[in-house]
Amino acid sequence: MSTLESPDAPGADVVDQNGGTAAPAEKAENEDGVLGRAHRALSIGIVSVVLLIAFEATAVGTAMPVAARELDGVALYAFAFSGYFTTSLFGMVLAGQWSDRRGPLGALTTGIGAFAAGLVIAGTAQVMWVFILGRAVQGLGGGLVIVALYVVVGRAYPERLRPAIMAAFAAGWVVPSIVGPLASGAVTEHLGWRWVFLGIPVLVVFPLALALPQIRRRAAGPVPGADGSASLDRRRIRLALAISLGAGLLQYAAQDLTWLSLLPGLAGAALLVPAVLGLLPPGTWRAARGLPSVVLLRGVAAGSFIAAESFVPLMLVTQRGLSPTMAGFSLAAGGVTWALGSWMQSRPRLEPHRERLMALGMVLVVVAIATAPSVLLSGVPVWIVAVAWGFGCFGMGLVISSASVLLLKLSAPEEAGANSAALQIADGLSNVILLAATGAAFAALGGGSTDTSTAGGSHPAAFAAVFLPMAVVALLGVWVATRLHDTDEPVRV
Repeated sequence: MSTLESPDAPGADVVDQNGGTAAPAEKAENEDGVLGRAHRALSIGIVSVVLLIAFEATAVGTAMPVAARELDGVALYAFAFSGYFTTSLFGMVLAGQWSDRRGPLGALTTGIGAFAAGLVIAGTAQVMWVFILGRAVQGLGGGLVIVALYVVVGRAYPERLRPAIMAAFAAGWVVPSIVGPLASGAVTEHLGWRWVFLGIPVLVVFPLALALPQIRRRAAGPVPGADGSASLDRRRIRLALAISLGAGLLQYAAQDLTWLSLLPGLAGAALLVPAVLGLLPPGTWRAARGLPSVVLLRGVAAGSFIAAESFVPLMLVTQRGLSPTMAGFSLAAGGVTWALGSWMQSRPRLEPHRERLMALGMVLVVVAIATAPSVLLSGVPVWIVAVAWGFGCFGMGLVISSASVLLLKLSAPEEAGANSAALQIADGLSNVILLAATGAAFAALGGGSTDTSTAGGSHPAAFAAVFLPMAVVALLGVWVATRLHDTDEPVRV
């Protein structure tokens, strides 16, 4: 049996999307695993889309410095990343609205088209601002795609198969996380950085040919009983624009530590706060039980872990003298253990213990983040980071995939798009806020230099100011993980 398949589940009749009991033939289809006959083409197609997006995400970091230098845009380097992020937030909200009202097919195809168009714009850019525009178009497409894929999972797969397909999504990041930077480096060196961007659009034809017919048959159109002709919620679209603009202003302020940067920072916060309160489920910020805590936990876990991980290679290079390649390899095993954690949460026998698994996962994340800065002590071997991060990634695999499964379980069909968008917004927004905060603290305490041969090298206290607060944020996630169900029964790790 494939590692992505679930054993057949005996028992009750299968309920179809219209609320009725499925016919015996349909029931037999539904009892196949994610790689069984009924779901094979769809599963391979949508996982291939995730694989391509993952490869681009892991490869672009290697090509970006060369692109910025050749386009004479090093001063605008950070905007090539923030441009992608800010437009992806808008794309997430738009995809949620679009998918709930008219089905995920339109949002998915438009998103893939925009993602490919952005790659072409960036790959053919002759000046840095056009390159940033390409990255922004990519971000819009990426935001549309990720939410639409979640809605497809909610509609096309029975509940017992959703953990397995989420595990397959996580597995789709393993090979790119290991091979992507190496492949991108080779392509950049021998063919030029442009081909890192221009080579991927051609590859989307295969997954589209597999997945689109299945999505059209299984998940197209509005939810039964919903008004497919209803227009998009203009208020939510305005909030989405506000959250994107606010995130961009906040990132800009964090990159320029001057008194003048307070103005865009305050403007960004003024836009973000009401937008976030309007787009996330009520009670998210106070960790109300059930869906609000699921969304909050996703943000706490992703933000704390990614913010800390961003500084691991720099710490190993500046404080312990590792080469950039060896520092990057210290995180390579994390892709495998992340996929392993995601696979473990998909096991049917562990389904009754999902909340406890997520609490355990957050404990592992706390330990990993708190252990990493121990290598600032010269007597601590550097391989400690690789081991700790492997356990942390295993915990993230338990948490992130399980959060997606719980969100779909707790969402009414007509709300799956909006709730999936909220989950992704919590993920992405926490990344930018915590990265901005840790980046500012890091710079204020003497970080920012990679030259360890001079007195201007990064100070160890600057790294401690990143990892220790992020460990505290992750510890908060352990408590949030006890509030994922809507009863008062405590969850014990």
